[in-house]
Amino acid sequence: MAKLQTAFYQQKDVTAIARQLLGKILVTAIDGVRTAGIIVETEAYAGINDKASHAWNNRRTKRTATMYMPGGVAYVYLCYGIHYLFNVVTSVENTPHAVLIRALEPVDGIGMMKMRYNNKAGAQLTAGPGNLSKALGINSGMNGESLTGNKIWIEQAAQINDNLVSVSTRVGVQYAGEDAYLPYRFCIKNNNWVSKGKGL
Repeated sequence: MAKLQTAFYQQKDVTAIARQLLGKILVTAIDGVRTAGIIVETEAYAGINDKASHAWNNRRTKRTATMYMPGGVAYVYLCYGIHYLFNVVTSVENTPHAVLIRALEPVDGIGMMKMRYNNKAGAQLTAGPGNLSKALGINSGMNGESLTGNKIWIEQAAQINDNLVSVSTRVGVQYAGEDAYLPYRFCIKNNNWVSKGKGL
Protein backbone atom coordinates (compact mmCIF):
# COMPACT_ATOMS: atom_id res chain seq x y z
CA MET A 1 0.00 0.00 0.00
CA ALA A 2 1.06 3.58 -0.61
CA LYS A 3 2.86 5.51 2.11
CA LEU A 4 1.34 8.70 3.45
CA GLN A 5 3.31 11.64 2.12
CA THR A 6 4.49 14.88 3.69
CA ALA A 7 1.41 16.88 2.68
CA PHE A 8 -0.77 14.67 4.87
CA TYR A 9 1.32 15.31 7.97
CA GLN A 10 1.58 19.05 7.37
CA GLN A 11 -2.14 19.74 7.59
CA LYS A 12 -2.74 22.46 10.19
CA ASP A 13 -5.47 20.78 12.27
CA VAL A 14 -3.82 18.20 14.53
CA THR A 15 -7.17 16.80 15.68
CA ALA A 16 -8.19 16.19 12.08
CA ILE A 17 -4.96 14.26 11.49
CA ALA A 18 -5.46 12.24 14.67
CA ARG A 19 -8.93 11.26 13.45
CA GLN A 20 -7.73 10.52 9.89
CA LEU A 21 -4.96 8.23 11.14
CA LEU A 22 -7.50 5.72 12.44
CA GLY A 23 -7.52 2.66 10.21
CA LYS A 24 -4.17 3.43 8.60
CA ILE A 25 -1.22 1.04 8.91
CA LEU A 26 1.86 1.80 11.03
CA VAL A 27 4.87 -0.13 9.74
CA THR A 28 8.44 -0.72 10.84
CA ALA A 29 11.09 -2.50 8.80
CA ILE A 30 14.01 -3.61 10.97
CA ASP A 31 16.71 -5.95 9.64
CA GLY A 32 14.46 -6.78 6.72
CA VAL A 33 11.51 -7.79 8.89
CA ARG A 34 8.19 -5.99 8.48
CA THR A 35 5.95 -5.53 11.50
CA ALA A 36 2.72 -3.60 11.12
CA GLY A 37 -0.63 -2.86 12.69
CA ILE A 38 -3.84 -0.97 12.05
CA ILE A 39 -4.00 2.27 14.03
CA VAL A 40 -7.05 1.98 16.31
CA GLU A 41 -6.41 4.71 18.90
CA THR A 42 -4.77 8.15 18.77
CA GLU A 43 -4.43 11.34 20.81
CA ALA A 44 -3.82 14.85 19.50
CA TYR A 45 -1.47 17.32 21.21
CA ALA A 46 -1.83 20.90 20.02
CA GLY A 47 1.55 22.43 20.71
CA ILE A 48 2.22 25.64 22.57
CA ASN A 49 -1.42 26.32 23.50
CA ASP A 50 -2.12 22.84 24.87
CA LYS A 51 -1.14 22.37 28.53
CA ALA A 52 -0.94 18.60 28.00
CA SER A 53 1.72 18.99 25.28
CA HIS A 54 5.45 18.73 25.92
CA ALA A 55 5.72 21.95 23.90
CA TRP A 56 3.17 23.92 25.92
CA ASN A 57 4.08 27.59 26.38
CA ASN A 58 6.70 27.25 23.63
CA ARG A 59 8.84 24.93 25.74
CA ARG A 60 12.01 24.04 23.87
CA THR A 61 14.31 21.39 25.27
CA LYS A 62 16.57 18.72 23.86
CA ARG A 63 13.62 16.33 24.05
CA THR A 64 11.02 18.61 22.47
CA ALA A 65 13.25 19.83 19.62
CA THR A 66 11.87 17.10 17.37
CA MET A 67 8.34 18.48 17.79
CA TYR A 68 9.42 21.74 16.13
CA MET A 69 10.57 19.96 12.97
CA PRO A 70 8.35 20.02 9.85
CA GLY A 71 5.50 17.51 10.04
CA GLY A 72 6.26 14.00 8.85
CA VAL A 73 8.84 12.77 11.34
CA ALA A 74 8.68 10.45 14.35
CA TYR A 75 8.81 11.87 17.86
CA VAL A 76 9.85 9.04 20.19
CA TYR A 77 10.51 9.58 23.87
CA LEU A 78 11.00 7.47 26.97
CA CYS A 79 8.11 7.61 29.44
CA TYR A 80 8.76 6.96 33.14
CA GLY A 81 12.15 5.56 32.16
CA ILE A 82 10.45 2.39 30.92
CA HIS A 83 8.31 2.73 27.77
CA TYR A 84 9.10 4.33 24.43
CA LEU A 85 6.11 6.25 23.05
CA PHE A 86 5.69 6.93 19.34
CA ASN A 87 4.21 10.19 18.10
CA VAL A 88 3.65 11.62 14.63
CA VAL A 89 4.92 15.20 14.30
CA THR A 90 2.41 17.25 12.31
CA SER A 91 1.93 20.76 10.91
CA VAL A 92 4.81 22.93 9.65
CA GLU A 93 8.22 23.79 11.06
CA ASN A 94 8.09 25.55 14.44
CA THR A 95 4.46 24.54 15.05
CA PRO A 96 4.98 21.66 17.51
CA HIS A 97 1.84 19.60 16.98
CA ALA A 98 1.94 15.83 17.44
CA VAL A 99 -0.30 12.77 17.50
CA LEU A 100 0.40 9.97 19.97
CA ILE A 101 -0.37 6.53 18.57
CA ARG A 102 -1.95 4.69 21.50
CA ALA A 103 -2.93 1.30 20.07
CA LEU A 104 -2.68 -0.95 17.02
CA GLU A 105 -4.42 -4.06 15.78
CA PRO A 106 -1.48 -6.30 14.70
CA VAL A 107 -1.50 -7.51 11.10
CA ASP A 108 2.05 -8.30 9.88
CA GLY A 109 5.06 -9.82 11.61
CA ILE A 110 3.11 -10.97 14.65
CA GLY A 111 5.68 -13.70 15.34
CA MET A 112 8.43 -11.09 15.56
CA MET A 113 6.26 -8.88 17.76
CA LYS A 114 5.84 -11.77 20.19
CA MET A 115 9.58 -12.48 20.14
CA ARG A 116 10.26 -8.89 21.18
CA TYR A 117 7.99 -9.62 24.14
CA ASN A 118 9.64 -12.97 24.91
CA ASN A 119 6.36 -14.54 23.76
CA LYS A 120 4.57 -13.33 26.89
CA ALA A 121 2.49 -10.45 25.55
CA GLY A 122 -0.85 -12.09 24.88
CA ALA A 123 -3.70 -9.67 24.34
CA GLN A 124 -1.53 -6.70 25.36
CA LEU A 125 0.79 -7.07 22.37
CA THR A 126 -0.03 -3.71 20.74
CA ALA A 127 -2.73 -2.32 23.06
CA GLY A 128 -1.26 0.76 24.68
CA PRO A 129 1.46 3.13 23.44
CA GLY A 130 4.36 1.50 25.28
CA ASN A 131 3.30 -1.98 24.22
CA LEU A 132 3.02 -1.14 20.52
CA SER A 133 6.45 0.48 20.50
CA LYS A 134 8.00 -2.63 22.05
CA ALA A 135 6.20 -4.92 19.60
CA LEU A 136 7.25 -2.89 16.55
CA GLY A 137 10.82 -2.34 17.75
CA ILE A 138 10.40 1.43 18.11
CA ASN A 139 12.98 3.11 20.33
CA SER A 140 14.80 6.43 20.74
CA GLY A 141 16.95 5.66 17.71
CA MET A 142 13.88 6.40 15.58
CA ASN A 143 13.34 9.85 17.08
CA GLY A 144 13.40 12.38 14.23
CA GLU A 145 13.17 9.62 11.60
CA SER A 146 11.30 10.57 8.42
CA LEU A 147 7.93 8.87 8.08
CA THR A 148 8.40 8.78 4.32
CA GLY A 149 11.57 6.70 4.58
CA ASN A 150 12.19 2.97 4.80
CA LYS A 151 12.49 2.36 8.54
CA ILE A 152 9.15 3.52 9.92
CA TRP A 153 6.13 4.80 7.98
CA ILE A 154 2.35 4.85 7.76
CA GLU A 155 0.41 3.37 4.85
CA GLN A 156 -2.83 4.56 3.33
CA ALA A 157 -6.02 2.61 4.01
CA ALA A 158 -9.77 3.11 3.73
CA GLN A 159 -11.12 5.90 5.92
CA ILE A 160 -13.05 4.77 9.01
CA ASN A 161 -16.67 5.97 9.01
CA ASP A 162 -17.60 8.52 11.66
CA ASN A 163 -20.20 6.22 13.19
CA LEU A 164 -17.39 3.79 14.04
CA VAL A 165 -15.27 6.39 15.86
CA SER A 166 -15.37 7.25 19.54
CA VAL A 167 -14.13 10.69 20.67
CA SER A 168 -13.17 11.31 24.29
CA THR A 169 -10.65 12.93 26.63
CA ARG A 170 -6.99 11.92 26.72
CA VAL A 171 -5.37 9.50 29.14
CA GLY A 172 -3.11 10.55 32.01
CA VAL A 173 -3.14 14.31 31.43
CA GLN A 174 -4.90 15.45 34.60
CA TYR A 175 -2.04 17.91 35.18
CA ALA A 176 -3.25 19.92 32.16
CA GLY A 177 -6.13 21.61 33.97
CA GLU A 178 -8.98 22.54 31.66
CA ASP A 179 -7.06 21.16 28.68
CA ALA A 180 -7.37 17.68 30.18
CA TYR A 181 -11.05 17.83 29.18
CA LEU A 182 -10.42 18.48 25.48
CA PRO A 183 -11.97 15.82 23.18
CA TYR A 184 -8.63 14.91 21.61
CA ARG A 185 -8.65 11.11 21.88
CA PHE A 186 -9.96 9.05 18.97
CA CYS A 187 -10.50 5.32 18.76
CA ILE A 188 -12.35 2.71 16.72
CA LYS A 189 -15.43 1.62 18.64
CA ASN A 190 -15.56 -1.94 19.98
CA ASN A 191 -12.06 -2.75 18.74
CA ASN A 192 -10.43 -5.28 21.06
CA TRP A 193 -7.02 -3.64 20.70
CA VAL A 194 -7.94 -0.20 22.01
CA SER A 195 -6.02 0.44 25.25
CA LYS A 196 -7.68 0.21 28.65
CA GLY A 197 -6.53 3.69 29.66
CA LYS A 198 -9.24 5.97 31.04
CA GLY A 199 -9.72 9.63 30.19
CA LEU A 200 -11.66 12.07 32.38
